[in-house]
Amino acid sequence: MRVSANALQPPIHTWAEQRPQTVTSASALVGQQRALQALQQALTVAGRYAHAYLVTPAGMRVQDVMHELAPRFPWQHADRYDWVYLANPHSANEPCCVNLPVGSAANFVQQLWMFLQTPTEQRAELQQALLGDSPSARLQNYLAEIADKQFADLPGNELATVIVEHEQVPAILLCDRVTEASLFGSIRLQSVEGTISSDLHLIQPGDLLRANGGVLAIDAEELLLQPGLWRKLKYILKTSLFHWPAPGDNLNVAAYYQPEPVPIHIKVLLLGERDIFAQLREIDRDFDNLFPYLADFSEHYSLTQQPLSDYFDYLAYVIGEANVLPLHQLAYPALFKFASRLSDYQSELSLDTIALMQLLREASALAVQQHSHEIQGEHIDQVLLHRKQRDGYIAELSRRAILEHQVYIATDGAVIGQVNGLTVITAGGTEFGEPSRITATVHYGDGDIIDIDRKSELSGNIHTKGVMILSAYIANLFARNEAMSLSATIVFEQSYHEVDGDSASLAELCCLLSALAEAPVQQGLAITGAVDQFGAVQAIGAVNEKIEGHFALCAARGLTGNQGVIMPAANLSQLNLDDPIVAAVAAGQYHIYAVSHVTEALELLTQVEQKDLFERIEARLEELHRSDREQSWWQRWWR
Repeated sequence: MRVSANALQPPIHTWAEQRPQTVTSASALVGQQRALQALQQALTVAGRYAHAYLVTPAGMRVQDVMHELAPRFPWQHADRYDWVYLANPHSANEPCCVNLPVGSAANFVQQLWMFLQTPTEQRAELQQALLGDSPSARLQNYLAEIADKQFADLPGNELATVIVEHEQVPAILLCDRVTEASLFGSIRLQSVEGTISSDLHLIQPGDLLRANGGVLAIDAEELLLQPGLWRKLKYILKTSLFHWPAPGDNLNVAAYYQPEPVPIHIKVLLLGERDIFAQLREIDRDFDNLFPYLADFSEHYSLTQQPLSDYFDYLAYVIGEANVLPLHQLAYPALFKFASRLSDYQSELSLDTIALMQLLREASALAVQQHSHEIQGEHIDQVLLHRKQRDGYIAELSRRAILEHQVYIATDGAVIGQVNGLTVITAGGTEFGEPSRITATVHYGDGDIIDIDRKSELSGNIHTKGVMILSAYIANLFARNEAMSLSATIVFEQSYHEVDGDSASLAELCCLLSALAEAPVQQGLAITGAVDQFGAVQAIGAVNEKIEGHFALCAARGLTGNQGVIMPAANLSQLNLDDPIVAAVAAGQYHIYAVSHVTEALELLTQVEQKDLFERIEARLEELHRSDREQSWWQRWWR
């Protein structure tokens, strides 16, 4: 099936025409219904075993997402307090922790100082003020302990230190730079006249205590990179109690100072990649119990499941955060094409905030240089062209080697047993597509298909599997009743690195069938696709890059109107090609064909009908079988 120019790109102009006149609200959470539903469930459940893991894509701005989540889904079981450590009347090294109503810690410390300075018989009114409207059991016990004491009766030189004041803590506290001190806090040491000790003001809380009573989001990768932190966090979540580490643990200093443990009532959100989630489930049997909720944030916005209008709310958020010039109406098609290319599907748009912000900032800077008050479509196109020029040096070197005939790739004529496959090259941190010559030869033998790349240990496991599958297809067609008396060899020519993946198996199969049928293959056509044992063509990756690599070579040599690419029909929904390719296809100078079976590809490559091709192969095999049967036993033995 020949693919029309209209099918080579998503309907970007149609999308742009649907832009509303005004955007109702800018939001970073557009398209995240699945994840939001999971978070809503997690934040309505209390208990030690109800935490959540958030799968966060690389391009997401986690800070923005947490900021927007907080008012939308408040933790319904929040039990916030200010926490203060007070001098213990019975031990200078074991200060007491007391919880107070939110926002009252600083005032409480001042009142407590006044309380201790007041004669015992005049403290009744001050004590009532200290207790307030909702005194905690800890506070009542502490005031009872110091009811008849002055400050001079307390050990040490300090009365109190405020550990947590919740008026200064966001509803969801993000800990994205995880160390033992930043997460759990620390107790510092001081040296006074040669004596090493600690004191109240040296107690430094971490984010776990700051978020106590609320929600704490932790970067999972950072957490797991620090030895011992995961086990310590897990113990705290299981016991709901935070014990301070001994001061100087990492300094080989023995100093006894042990503040009273702090009760923990918290909701933890771990943020990270799906691989980390899978590893934690596999290596830690407690993980599933502690983190039963999975909030899976999507990288793509599906237009088949959600209205396009919501995506404009997301773009409004991106544009606002990027702080760029406004977009002209005609700039939206270029932006949509970029967003669709990032997602790899025509019906999906990317939610990669950072990538979109980078594009818009470059385009805005270009617009400012050209004295424009808006970002135009040509500004975005110029930015993408500049990127291609920046990243295309290695691709140009590789293409130049072909143009100078150092690497032989034919783009016209017809050759038996030679096909241009399409590959993606990864080199120097860049990826690009280019054709690769595949050749096959056949000879008298026992039906084996020899993969030279595998024999020379240049074939990956997936490529080897692909060759085995195409061997099974040929055997199923031509060797059901008796073994073939024909063997073949196949190889990627001028390839000196490992070949992997099965996306060349369709090209290899067509190359073998061409050699068997002695049917020349059109060299202007390149081909990509995987096959199964029945010859059905299956989808492959990087289809756009592969087509663009072949087109660039053909364009450099001059388009003849006989060049093009054969691709799997299953990849049609992923086409998102550059404008020059679309224009060439529309003008009939370049062709793209979508196939579902190997016979369709073979007919396009050889310009011979499948029936005639297979008859040629069967006639050749029959002639060899007949010759084989006519040989005497000793001739067959010594052959």
